[in-house]
Amino acid sequence: MALPAWLTSRKRSATARSVLAGEAAAEAARKQELELAAEREEGAGAEEPEFPVVGDVRAAAFFDLDNTVMQGAALFHFGRGLYKRKFFRKRELARFAWQQTYFRLAGSENADHMQDARESALSIVKGHRVAELMAIGEEIYDEYMAGRIWPGTRALAQAHLDAGQKVWLVTAAPVETATIIARRLGLTGALGTVAESVGGVYTGRLVGEPLHGPAKAEAVRALAAAEGLDLDRCAAYSDSANDIPMLSLVGYPYAINPDSRLRAHAREMGWRLRDYRTGRKAAKVGIPAAAGVGALAGGAAAAVAVQRRRR
Repeated sequence: MALPAWLTSRKRSATARSVLAGEAAAEAARKQELELAAEREEGAGAEEPEFPVVGDVRAAAFFDLDNTVMQGAALFHFGRGLYKRKFFRKRELARFAWQQTYFRLAGSENADHMQDARESALSIVKGHRVAELMAIGEEIYDEYMAGRIWPGTRALAQAHLDAGQKVWLVTAAPVETATIIARRLGLTGALGTVAESVGGVYTGRLVGEPLHGPAKAEAVRALAAAEGLDLDRCAAYSDSANDIPMLSLVGYPYAINPDSRLRAHAREMGWRLRDYRTGRKAAKVGIPAAAGVGALAGGAAAAVAVQRRRR
């Protein structure tokens, strides 16, 4: 007995909907499978990049310091150490603490806060000997900084070192502070802000400007020229949109623990992104095209790109 036309049509419609639902479910399952596979792949390779070419002496890596290599700001930790040694009073420590809190909550650098930090640091060290602050800096690293190095970023730097490449810190932090950190981590050296000293004593003034934003890019460009590096084969790492000029110089730009502006820019440009702040596995974004501030002074690495201090 033949079914009525309306019933046949309804059965066909139900069948079509079932087919559509099944196909949609299968597509969703397949999508989930691909996403999970991608996450597993990212997790497996999160701690070291694939691109460093062993023995490529024309390649190097440049790392921002604050919130990229180390949690928080180096200048704040240095200030804590100086306060412990009675270099200044609680009022100045409270100012450092506020600057650090702002830095951590905002997740990015602010020009006004950086200027305040510079002025605080310069006033504190004025009249002290460079050698004295260098020795204290070694102690402060052990007390406040060593335990704040991001293991993931440290592994990235080590991957470059293992490939025989040079690795430099590039930071607005005092160059001697940066040099101490670089040496303790086994890195090649550091570019940082230079403070003026006369006869080995700090004057409370900077030599030129802080190594920040576009100045970092100029320092990297100058160092690359002096070292005979090919920037297209180099890598750079930073958390801040202020370092987009430096990141844009190299063939391997990485956004590490990025602020919102840098994260958006990295996604737009197809740069790689890694975030170590929450314990999540690092996420890759795209594939590269090719494989107080001024509290301390001097340093051979910084001399390549920053004006030499007056004696």
